[in-house]
Amino acid sequence: MDPRADWEQGWTVRQEGAWAVARMLPRPPCAACGDTGRRAVELDGAVRFGRCRCQMLPDRVALFNAAAIPARHAPCTMDSFVTTERGTAGPTPAAAAWSAVRAWLDDYRPGGDNRGLVLYGEPGRGKTHLAVAACRELVFRLGVAVRFVEFSHLVADIRDAIGRGDPDRTTLTPYVTPPVLVIDELGKGRNTDWESSVLDELVSRRYNARGALLGTTNFPLRATAARRPGIAEPPAATLPERLGDRVFSRLRETVTWVHTAGEDHRVPSSRH
Repeated sequence: MDPRADWEQGWTVRQEGAWAVARMLPRPPCAACGDTGRRAVELDGAVRFGRCRCQMLPDRVALFNAAAIPARHAPCTMDSFVTTERGTAGPTPAAAAWSAVRAWLDDYRPGGDNRGLVLYGEPGRGKTHLAVAACRELVFRLGVAVRFVEFSHLVADIRDAIGRGDPDRTTLTPYVTPPVLVIDELGKGRNTDWESSVLDELVSRRYNARGALLGTTNFPLRATAARRPGIAEPPAATLPERLGDRVFSRLRETVTWVHTAGEDHRVPSSRH
């Protein structure tokens, strides 16, 4: 068994309503604290009470449930990500993306100055799967708080909060404070000046707080050539064009870019 799987014992993730929800599995009473959650420790001749180690897993279950991961992604793990391709025996682009995410996770240090990670590539290549799988490991293996949000939902939440009269800066706080923020579908939306200003402030505040960003996007980093010979096609919009020079510059300084390519995981014939 992979030694990284040890931390998975004792919990499960299920689809419950709109969310992926973690639940504790049955376990025997804690012999150290009698399931009170508090344990007496003698230190320098004085008896002190603190939280028992048995509370670590319930704490991490609560962290996962606060991450707001959509139910659709409940099954996403590093182990369930398909890295093979039909008719290909050697290394694949999907395996390279998986390895890059694994390396990022292994390098992550809670409380440290960690670089972010942005997965980019065409739709259906498993970017969101890998992002959610990384969330699971950050929470359950390292005890790191994360927050997951699709960019269009982020914009809608902030617009609704402002409509209620909440202060502009307060509306961003839930997305600024977690050590890791996951933004799915970076660059998606109507690309209005207001949306750009929201993202600019969010990225700037997390930049100053040294918070790590884990993102996914379908937009390329550079313009692509016309795909059909002899037919002039406008180049696809790029991520820098969608985000703006200021935001993209900050991301370029603080994240590692990982190209996620290979077969389309959403096409049934590519599953095996």
